[in-house]
Amino acid sequence: LRGLPLTNQNARHFSRFFLAGAISCDTDKQGRILVPQNLREFAKLEKEVVLVGVSSRVEIWNKDKWEAYISEESLDMDEIANNMADLGI
Repeated sequence: LRGLPLTNQNARHFSRFFLAGAISCDTDKQGRILVPQNLREFAKLEKEVVLVGVSSRVEIWNKDKWEAYISEESLDMDEIANNMADLGI
């Protein structure tokens, strides 16, 4: 996100949306964190969750939502790879 141009309105909107829910968390004595209620509701976290490592962060997904996401026909990895040039990769 640091590499996105501040002069691009969409980049600013995306950065705001992405970082608006960020919080600093302390761990308890067993190394656990408590996900705030508003973020649990936003992500629809219930009983089963999936932790997804993405570079320098971890995403927490509702298990059913994650399974639906990775099985989407619209998630075409060839198309995504072809579009990486737009991101400067």
